[in-house]
Amino acid sequence: MLDAKSLPVTADILAEGRRRQNAGEGAAILDEVVWWLRTFVAYPSVEALNAHALWIAHAHAMDCWHSTPRIAFLSPEPGSGKTRALEVTEPLVPNPVQAVNVSPAYLFRKVGEEPAPTILVDEIDTIFGPKAREHEDIRGLLNAGHRKGAVAGRCVVRGKTVETEELPAYSAVAIAGLGNLPDTILSRAVAVQMKRRSPNERVSPYRVRKDRPRGLELGERLSAWVASVADRLESAEPEMPPGVEDRSADVWEPLIAIADAAGGHWPDLARVAAVAFVAAAKESTPSLGVRLLEDIRNVFSKCGYEQIPTANLIASLIEIDESPWGDLRGKPLDSRRLANLLKAYDIKSRSIRLSGGGTPKGYRLEDFHDAWARYLVSLPESPQHPQQATQGNVLLASNVAGAEKVTATTASHPQHEKPINIRTVADVADVADVHGNGQAAPTGTFTALMPCSVCGERCHPGDHGICLLCEKGG
Repeated sequence: MLDAKSLPVTADILAEGRRRQNAGEGAAILDEVVWWLRTFVAYPSVEALNAHALWIAHAHAMDCWHSTPRIAFLSPEPGSGKTRALEVTEPLVPNPVQAVNVSPAYLFRKVGEEPAPTILVDEIDTIFGPKAREHEDIRGLLNAGHRKGAVAGRCVVRGKTVETEELPAYSAVAIAGLGNLPDTILSRAVAVQMKRRSPNERVSPYRVRKDRPRGLELGERLSAWVASVADRLESAEPEMPPGVEDRSADVWEPLIAIADAAGGHWPDLARVAAVAFVAAAKESTPSLGVRLLEDIRNVFSKCGYEQIPTANLIASLIEIDESPWGDLRGKPLDSRRLANLLKAYDIKSRSIRLSGGGTPKGYRLEDFHDAWARYLVSLPESPQHPQQATQGNVLLASNVAGAEKVTATTASHPQHEKPINIRTVADVADVADVHGNGQAAPTGTFTALMPCSVCGERCHPGDHGICLLCEKGG
């Protein structure tokens, strides 16, 4: 019978033993990093704390990654712990450069040095704010430097000769500031939304003279462990949790690779954090175009029809509670602005032929399917429409200069097509693009649609409260 002592000790067995020892060591060191961070910083969530620890570890293995995520500490108000998060990061990362009020030339040449630095940028709102045009070079560096091999091209004058120069831009970057960041940065970052500490949250004050030496010692041990698993990190292809894909996968791949190499509970912690951050990013304020697509989808879902004239669509959008469409830089949404916003998604208005002889410009449901599938997360449930037309559905613009009554009966539509939704636009001097003439929609009041007591259709009552559709009820 063979016992353990009689087994041959091969290189593979030794390598596996070292791997397990390094894995246990890695989990313990990451736990120490977490302890260090939470001593001085109040994080908004456990996932944010774990993500910060993983990001710090990833900065010690920059040669192993094809893409590096930024970590951004943001808040709407000062005094939320953003600067402190950068301060306690500084002793743990390799070659830290605190980029506060630095010139672009200094920063570009610092990034190109060996060994590679870790850039810590505070007051990022002064760089990406509306009055920060003088920082275009730094913004370009932060935008491009996430990809390995990225360079920044510059012209250099040497004597009477102008030469081109390519400066490395790839580096680990942690940033902090008020407000928000452009999507070009946020989509490649772990964005931690910091908050002011509540009265029951306690942290220790960070004193550089006393605490920084302990942080440096921890950073050295972290660096040694990362170096011991560098070969494994370089070839790592970690499995991403569901929902973490495309650009989000680029952000989280290095952090999850670090967690897998550390072992213990860290692989699970990293994937939980990834799912939480990606879900939070999807729930954040969308762009104006995506908000428009979502609101138009809701309009189609509620009305149940396959085509909507432009004037009716605009009226429905403005009626949505807390929507921006009633005030876009002081003016309501009009047909021209609507067309320009939808043009980016390859959606165009078309003439809608109605049985009454009118051909207003409008939008068809089928033209939105591709954009909805690509840019919106999920489809809403289809609502019930108990009131389908019994006497015909009508698009009506009343009290509108130059507007005409346009009717369409259900018989005029193919069987696969639902009738046009009824909307009434009242008390408006001019409605955008009712007849496809490209006129802009001015300000006005879009009144609520009330069901008629006789025909049951929703419309705006005319003079003396008489229904403008059946001319009987009200």
